[in-house]
Amino acid sequence: MTAPPGLHTSGIVDAHVHVFPPHFVSTRDDLIARDRWFELLYTNPKSLLATAESLIEAMDVAGVSRAVLCGFPWSDAGLCREHNAYMFDAVERFSDRLTWLGIVIPADPAALADAEWCFERGAAGMGELNADAQGFDWREVQSLEGIALFCVDRNMPILLHASEAVGHAYSGKGTATPERLLPFIERFQGLRVVAAHWGGGLPFFELMPEVAAVTGNVVYDCAASTYLYRPQVFRSVLDIVGPDRVLFGSDYPVLRMNRFLDRVRGLEWRDASERDAVLSTNARRVFGLDRLFGDVT
Repeated sequence: MTAPPGLHTSGIVDAHVHVFPPHFVSTRDDLIARDRWFELLYTNPKSLLATAESLIEAMDVAGVSRAVLCGFPWSDAGLCREHNAYMFDAVERFSDRLTWLGIVIPADPAALADAEWCFERGAAGMGELNADAQGFDWREVQSLEGIALFCVDRNMPILLHASEAVGHAYSGKGTATPERLLPFIERFQGLRVVAAHWGGGLPFFELMPEVAAVTGNVVYDCAASTYLYRPQVFRSVLDIVGPDRVLFGSDYPVLRMNRFLDRVRGLEWRDASERDAVLSTNARRVFGLDRLFGDVT
């Protein structure tokens, strides 16, 4: 798909999208049988699986300059490696549009070697790590020390799946609720953490001084927001944590990128700088986009 001139000059970054290798798409039933979390999310044939090419088309329609590819939280290290290889290849082919995060199983003995492979090939961070899907517990900080310190040493963020302790049930919700995340965040305060899905409500607990004291290096993305909260969540979180700690992320193809972006653009922003921080500059800072690729515009 050839985009109209000037379409990618917006500088907008979608900081949370998912793509799969084409052979994963064509062997969907086999993966459903192999991975419990994949089964939860993709047994329904209406649940879309996107490739890099379909993502680029969605970005062109929405007017998004760059997207950050998040790995799927496979429980099998071999599937993680296949997915990493595909995302690396996709970024090689669309280097002006895509950035990627490596996916590893944090408590796996090979996690650090796999993370190093990703780092050497330009991964901007690790994620989306998921305790329920990958069989670990965020409260068991000692078992996660290796991957956490690896990312601290290399100035890479970790994007983690977060869940709400209340509210409606849905496939893939999980149990990574704020009280389970907080011991990890507190132990590794030098680590940049991207807490997906509004951190499962963690920013609201930042009204408590003892929580705010340890979450200064945490940013929140709005992935899948319309499934979880009313639009007022943006204003509420921005007022609590400030405009530098919120990222636009659609969770494409869970949400249609253009439709969700239009809704976010239409929010009542305090000023243009706040809007631009959420839609662009925060992601560029957190994922080092200017350092890795130059200006995303």
